[in-house]
Amino acid sequence: MVFVASTEVEPANLADWPPPPGRATLAWRDLADGFARVWMWSALALQDIRLRYRGSMLGPFWLTISTLVMVVGMGVIYAQLFHQEPSTYLPFLTVGLIVWQLLNGMILEGCDTFLREAAVIQQVPIPFSIHVYRNVCRNFIVLAHNLVIVPLGLAIFSIPITWEVLAIIPGLVLIAINGVWISILLGMVSTRFRDVPPIVASFLQVLFFLTPIIWPPELLGQWHPIATFNPFFAAIDVVRAPLLGVPTAPSSWIMLVGVTVLGCGIAFAAFARFRSRIAYWI
Repeated sequence: MVFVASTEVEPANLADWPPPPGRATLAWRDLADGFARVWMWSALALQDIRLRYRGSMLGPFWLTISTLVMVVGMGVIYAQLFHQEPSTYLPFLTVGLIVWQLLNGMILEGCDTFLREAAVIQQVPIPFSIHVYRNVCRNFIVLAHNLVIVPLGLAIFSIPITWEVLAIIPGLVLIAINGVWISILLGMVSTRFRDVPPIVASFLQVLFFLTPIIWPPELLGQWHPIATFNPFFAAIDVVRAPLLGVPTAPSSWIMLVGVTVLGCGIAFAAFARFRSRIAYWI
């Protein structure tokens, strides 16, 4: 009986290397790692505010004073134009302008989220999301300074403060989440296409007058429901209505939550797809 040796060679036992993480995993890690470094982006946001008002005696409160002057000036005139009672119109206008400044700041500065930090992105390996959280935090610090006006106005016009005012907390949380996805999406698009920031700025100027900020939506009469389906009005309404002690529009919370979910989905998909190209676009 003849035995023939086999010529087949057994493959070497190689270590089973795990597959590389996918784009979605890397994007999620970036968002999670960036959020975990709250000490970093909050300190950077505070530094931005200090540098912006360096050498000023009042610092960020100059913005508070300018907002107060604008509210008083516009309130006296537009209350007459719209035939509104000043005691109800001035608080309406004050909170509307303050929240609009928050939204406007997050969107406009969101366009420059990555362009503004080009040198850091090219030299320091930190999560991209840190710049996003920094932008949102910086604008909320400005909001905190402007909100000083609100208790003063509520006291002057004898508007009672009830437990319903706590409803602004989830509203501000949703606005912050929207600020994150807007900064990510507009930040990437503006990095790739430099014409986007001026287009967005022009669009916001038009949207300011189309949104019920300086005018009550009831003035539209039968067209009133159309104004309430404006996402910007929804974001303002969920903060303004609890502070003024009036019910929010029926569609405000639905609209704001829907925009938040949809925007987060689109922004995350784009971030996962184009995250690795941000440094090259800069």
